Amino acid sequence: MSETLAADRRTPFLSKPAKLFIDGEFVDAADGRTFTTVDPGTAKPLAEVAEASAEDVNRAVAAARRALEGPWSRLSPSERGRMIHRIGDLLAEHAEEFAELESLDNGKPFSAALGVEVPLAADMFHYMAGAATRLRGATMTPSVPYMPGKEFHAYTLREPVGVVGQIIPWNVPLLMAAWKLAPALAAGNTVVLKPAEQTPLSALRLGELLQEAGLPAGVVNIVPGFGETAGAHLAQHDGIDKIAFTGSTEVGKAIVRASAGNLKRVSLELGGKSPNIIFADADIDAAIEGAALGAFYNQGEVCSAGSRLYVQEAQFDRVVEALASYASAIEVGYGLHPDSQMGPLVSKEHQDRVGAYLELGQECGGEVLAGGKLMEGPGFFVQPSVIARPNTDHRLVREEIFGPVVTALPFQDIDDLADQANDTVYGLAAGIWTTDISKAHRLAKRLKAGTVHVNTYHVFAAETPFGGYKQSGWGREKGDEVLDHYLETKSVIVGL
Repeated sequence: MSETLAADRRTPFLSKPAKLFIDGEFVDAADGRTFTTVDPGTAKPLAEVAEASAEDVNRAVAAARRALEGPWSRLSPSERGRMIHRIGDLLAEHAEEFAELESLDNGKPFSAALGVEVPLAADMFHYMAGAATRLRGATMTPSVPYMPGKEFHAYTLREPVGVVGQIIPWNVPLLMAAWKLAPALAAGNTVVLKPAEQTPLSALRLGELLQEAGLPAGVVNIVPGFGETAGAHLAQHDGIDKIAFTGSTEVGKAIVRASAGNLKRVSLELGGKSPNIIFADADIDAAIEGAALGAFYNQGEVCSAGSRLYVQEAQFDRVVEALASYASAIEVGYGLHPDSQMGPLVSKEHQDRVGAYLELGQECGGEVLAGGKLMEGPGFFVQPSVIARPNTDHRLVREEIFGPVVTALPFQDIDDLADQANDTVYGLAAGIWTTDISKAHRLAKRLKAGTVHVNTYHVFAAETPFGGYKQSGWGREKGDEVLDHYLETKSVIVGL
């Protein structure tokens, strides 16, 4: 797509200064600093964005505390829920605009943003709107052995944790903002949200919708900036009661260390190296399509990507050859071009990182059946890549690449396979393809993963909890389970 055509479609939001959103207003950074975001498809500047410093984070935390102790706490759960539902409505009404912002800022195909990610973001707000009125405690009649003859009435209250700091990644920025904001607001918290410096625009545009939905000033504050400054200060801030982070395992460990000062609550959704398993008795055509979706959706920039493909030996050659053909046929191009099926990676830095892994493909002991190289610019493009039979202890098999690269390995039986699939420090997701449903259930129980897909992959619904075992994180996103991270439980005991 030409740059002229791309510019013609750009949302009017990009014609305005991209400022911080603090205490219900869009404001400049305290020190006046800005940073430039880049269109990954052209490698050219896209927007100038106010850069939050520690002082700006302090202002945002103070605003969130005032809102928590003021107007937000005085709203009924029903009133709170109506506002949250309205946010979902507004997202749906502005779906094309948000899809364009996501495509321009992240590089992803417009069709994927419009057809998948914006509807999922809206649905998250709609689902959590109902949760605001489902926050129920319990009643009990305690029996106290050391107080014989005494009667008690006891009950529990579910109350918001307080001021929450949320740090979201660049791969699906709008959806990650929704996953974080919707449950926090439903539980009655206030928020300071730091979007990734590569992709701050959809979060800032969302700030305008929060105003339109009627949220009181300070309930949500949005502070784009860099992890080393704004993110680190947010994580260690004594005015933050909980930190929620989605990103790499390495940074997640740094978040834990930074959070120790006031022992704030921490939830983490981190990296993955997920196995996608195809048995010989599977619907092979469906499994090949599922393997491609699992590996290549969103340029492979998905923490739960099925980047380790295991295929039973009897079908291995058929599957990997078909998958390689599929990868070679993917239309890689500018995200706003209607024919593009895969966009660029998010940045030059990330393209270089994925490129370094692809160079290892020549020495991994396997065979590169498709791709294996970066693509010429402009933009940060990479070929969808399939590598068959690499050494199982090689870095390509063991480390998260976060790009459109899948390694394919054969297996003989289910016992051999279960051990291989679990042989990783991660445990975020897995896939199983088989027509034997008993075998699927048995294997699902054995896999150390927070989500196990059976005869499908990359299914994300607001109702289903999402999170990982081992070094894939602490806690869960989505579903009713996520609300526990944003609520305190208070016991009230009354002597009768």
